[in-house]
Amino acid sequence: MENRKDFLATESIGKLLFRLSIPTVVAQLINMLYNIVDRIYIGHMPGDGSLALTGVGVCMPLIMLVSAFAALVSAGGAPRASIFMGEKKLDSAEKTLGNCFSLQIIVSLVLTAVLLIWNKDLLLAFGASENTIGYATEYMNIYAIGTLFVQMTLGMNTFITAQGFTTVSMVSVIIGAVCNIALDPIFIFGLDMGVRGAALATIISQMLSCVWIISFLCGKKHSFA
Repeated sequence: MENRKDFLATESIGKLLFRLSIPTVVAQLINMLYNIVDRIYIGHMPGDGSLALTGVGVCMPLIMLVSAFAALVSAGGAPRASIFMGEKKLDSAEKTLGNCFSLQIIVSLVLTAVLLIWNKDLLLAFGASENTIGYATEYMNIYAIGTLFVQMTLGMNTFITAQGFTTVSMVSVIIGAVCNIALDPIFIFGLDMGVRGAALATIISQMLSCVWIISFLCGKKHSFA
């Protein structure tokens, strides 16, 4: 196996851009499937499918807020860990990873509490109506419980990318997307859970991606080892 500790330092910039950017871009495109697939299935719900779709759409600012806090930690921590790697300070890189991991947990707990307590008020502020607020709160009440998995998946996956393991990072996204596509119809239609099923499928998929990511970062293959 190629030594990734030397890979990022020895390859030319052009090759690095090509080799690292393609899996990253593919991962971002696949990540969009979460929202797209949920909307497709929810829009085909019998009865109030259009209202349910509108209600879930109102949840997007809160979902983006969760993603933004994940980026807040990882966008600073992952590059810092890469700098330490370049300086051969692997212990410092690992400490940076650990600190960001702990901070992600703290932020996730705070966000979970905020979303569970004030999600209805926030959704009304973002434009939910009397006809759609029920669907929006049903979705967010379940999604909020999985905030930890979303945070850890989005935040910690950046540390895998920063080490040059973009294929592993891409696979972590694919795992979640494929599971979401498979679970959505089961929960939404098979178990008749509606928008709650879509939210449950999303957080279970994110949980599986999270397990994959944490398992890799705790293993011996990553560059901090």
